[in-house]
Amino acid sequence: MSMNPKAEEALARPHALQMENREKLRLTGVSDVNGFDESLIVLTTDMGELSIRGEALHIDKIDLDAGLLELRGRIGELCYEETAAVSPLWKRIFG
Repeated sequence: MSMNPKAEEALARPHALQMENREKLRLTGVSDVNGFDESLIVLTTDMGELSIRGEALHIDKIDLDAGLLELRGRIGELCYEETAAVSPLWKRIFG
């Protein structure tokens, strides 16, 4: 059984967070930046959508090919958006 290319890429590129003193954050497994300003950065990661809230947030480094993002500021909250699982019944009806 073969996985789709996106799933294989997600397994090959781990998602990790490294935070220092709630002022610097380094992330791997980032595939896109959906939006950002000084108080909110929204990212697409290999583990789902991640919202980072805080003050004076600034992206220092971004390399989407490598899946790397570094930011700084006063980090107050990290929140993953849960994706609803599609039940097999709904998948058979609509899939």
